[in-house]
Amino acid sequence: MNCQSASDTKDTQRSWLGLMIGNSRLHWAWFIEETLCCAWDTAHLPDSAVRQLAQCQVANFPPNLFHNQDSLLPLYLASVVPRQTRLWQAYPDVRVITLEQLPLRGTYPTLGIDRALGLWGAGETGGWPVLTIDAGTALTFTGADANRCLVGGAILPGLGLQFQSLAQSTAQSPLVDAQKTELPPRWALGTPDAIRSGIIYTLLAGIQDYVQTWWQEFPNSQIMLTGGDSALLLTHLQSRFPNLATKLIYDPHLIFWGIKFCRSASG
Repeated sequence: MNCQSASDTKDTQRSWLGLMIGNSRLHWAWFIEETLCCAWDTAHLPDSAVRQLAQCQVANFPPNLFHNQDSLLPLYLASVVPRQTRLWQAYPDVRVITLEQLPLRGTYPTLGIDRALGLWGAGETGGWPVLTIDAGTALTFTGADANRCLVGGAILPGLGLQFQSLAQSTAQSPLVDAQKTELPPRWALGTPDAIRSGIIYTLLAGIQDYVQTWWQEFPNSQIMLTGGDSALLLTHLQSRFPNLATKLIYDPHLIFWGIKFCRSASG
């Protein structure tokens, strides 16, 4: 995270915050009008911390972001965690973005707002049709056609969740470091590498299958990769499927582009 100073009065008057409440973390962005100045993550905040923030006590935020500010920035919030959403109702200047506000066609009521915003951000920046691969707590595929109509998608446990689940559910399996950048040996001679081999190679093969199937139906489509584990997965894909990897567009801020376009559309 590298935030500029927002001490200039004109900048603070034009600044606003985006917040995506994810399953495991809060994802923040600071904008000056249409320009993303910085983005960062925090843990979910307890009630007391949210109340402090609502009272302009911003000690937990980047120190130069709110320098010399005596009022809170407008907050555009989207959430997949209802309890956390309720906490932020105390924030004085909050706009909650819901699925109904997105001009995405063909959605269904239980479509996650994070998937919808990421898809909208991808389509509006990279063009339609588009497929997004969001490598977060869950790994999701979400696609839309040239008419901005949802085609559909898929959800499976994300990289970290698969490692955690195996360690917690089997007596003899150790907790393995999921963040190693080198590919494990496919035929491993130790339990940690065997776990990494099983999870990573099947995950990469699944991504390749979904991508190739999407391109069969939408040959000229952009495919965009985002989410907390996206950089690591891209590294693995570059090692395993280099020709495919070169065609993927890595953008960690797709959800924030979606929030920005929703804000602009709402005036």
